[in-house]
Amino acid sequence: MAEIKLEGKTVFLTGAAGFIGANLAKRLFKDFENVKVIGIDNMNDYYDVRLKEERLKELNSCGDNFVFIKGSIADKDLVSKIFTDYKPEVVVNLAAQAGVRYSITNPDAYIESNLIGFYNILECCRHSYDNGEKGVEHLVYASSSSVYGSNKKVPYSTDDKVDNPVSLYAATKKSNELLAHAYSKLYNIPSTGLRFFTVYGPIGRPDMAYFGFTNKLLAGETIKIFNYGNCSRDFTYVDDITEGVVRVMKKAPDRQTGEDGLPVAPYAVYNIGGGRPESLLDFVTILQEELVRAGVLPEDYDFEAHKELVPMQPGDVPVTYADTKALERDFGYKPSTTLREGLRKFAEWYKDFCLSE
Repeated sequence: MAEIKLEGKTVFLTGAAGFIGANLAKRLFKDFENVKVIGIDNMNDYYDVRLKEERLKELNSCGDNFVFIKGSIADKDLVSKIFTDYKPEVVVNLAAQAGVRYSITNPDAYIESNLIGFYNILECCRHSYDNGEKGVEHLVYASSSSVYGSNKKVPYSTDDKVDNPVSLYAATKKSNELLAHAYSKLYNIPSTGLRFFTVYGPIGRPDMAYFGFTNKLLAGETIKIFNYGNCSRDFTYVDDITEGVVRVMKKAPDRQTGEDGLPVAPYAVYNIGGGRPESLLDFVTILQEELVRAGVLPEDYDFEAHKELVPMQPGDVPVTYADTKALERDFGYKPSTTLREGLRKFAEWYKDFCLSE
């Protein structure tokens, strides 16, 4: 693997106001001197824009080394101009329309951002080498555990065949991996895809179960637990995700020439997950305990009266479970935050941010 020093580098970060993007940018500024982050985000209203604005406010306090551009990666001219003006050496593509269920009712958003947008990023990486320029040293992009679809074999390994997506969202993420491989092979672009497993934490996405459940419980509404509670998720705390992303950014797949004289694709894909799936019912129990502990809900809250066990939703899968051996082997890293630790931090943040208004 090729070592990349991030000090003094220019990083183009898409989805910079997003949950993982904003946390990653903060981490880069904390750990690396003179790193410059060029962030782009379309600030869409898929969920409460105030959360994105709050994340941006934190990043804008980091000084001149953070440049924010409001726009879409589906705008090819805008993305090309960013590459021309800033000449990024590392690109991290986290911009994507997220959510399995939303893809059933709003497919256009997924094609625009996840396919056209990612194609634009790849094209700009390709042309960053024009006229003998050094260009992009490493493209890191978000894939998803959803690519595993209804695979029966667990834990999910990156060696598994993933040709049977059960949602449009999953299909777009698998497409990202295929496009990245083709561009890596054709144009020698070092690229690494990361399959994230159920990321959670403070100032996260309200469409995720832990956040949505909290909002509903606070409002006295009933929460729906799918597949009658017979679901397991490999929850991964956001700080563990950013630690993994930073480690991956610093090591790019080697460029090599094959026997045919053509590049061997400098391409890799890794899982980033906790490697310990938790049952949805256990998850709900821990969440409610931590919400009571943080003072979000009263101690005498009747949880049983607010729970409803319902059938599986279209596009969902019963279990996600990451095999993280490759990540441990190549980067010496395995996520370690327990679900209780992570949900405690979320509950404390929720009390301070969501209940103080």
